[in-house]
Amino acid sequence: MKKKQKKVQLVLISIGLLLILLTYLYYPYINKSKLQEDQFVQKDSEETLDSAKSTFENVEYEGITSAMQKFSVKSESAHILDTSPDLVFMKKMRVELYLSDGRVVTIISNRGKYHKESHDCWFEENVIANDGETQILAENLDLLATENFVKIYEKVKITHPSGILQADQVDYDFETKYFKVSMFNEKTVKMKVFQ
Repeated sequence: MKKKQKKVQLVLISIGLLLILLTYLYYPYINKSKLQEDQFVQKDSEETLDSAKSTFENVEYEGITSAMQKFSVKSESAHILDTSPDLVFMKKMRVELYLSDGRVVTIISNRGKYHKESHDCWFEENVIANDGETQILAENLDLLATENFVKIYEKVKITHPSGILQADQVDYDFETKYFKVSMFNEKTVKMKVFQ
């Protein structure tokens, strides 16, 4: 029985050594090869993506919203991906929206997107909107042509002749000058208006 036990122990030790060698020598080699292959594929796909876009300088679009308001969209530089040709990615984006009472709303941001079919605009980074009396500062602003208001969110600060407002999110109507204020964490909104 001792010979049988020695054979079993020898087989178990051999299997243990084989597992240790595979774990510490062969397995890292496989992972290194796979990682290099993944990096190559990722680099190749990025080059394909870069080649699958069209870039433009000093872009300008004009149109009319569903509420029959004229607008113009301008950008210092823009690009369109072949995968979504209706969406224009812009840098230094500027929109001028002409309201029915003669006021002109100007919205600028560092980056943004414009949809050529729906005329929707999404502004990102250092958004500034001004209609002559109200100034809005935020990180994001969504101007959807099908809506009668703009959705402003993240670090919103509105300066109006009647006071200053800070909130997480504001839905603002430039025509009626009404706004709906909300917070992301569903806390109650505290606001003071000074006159």
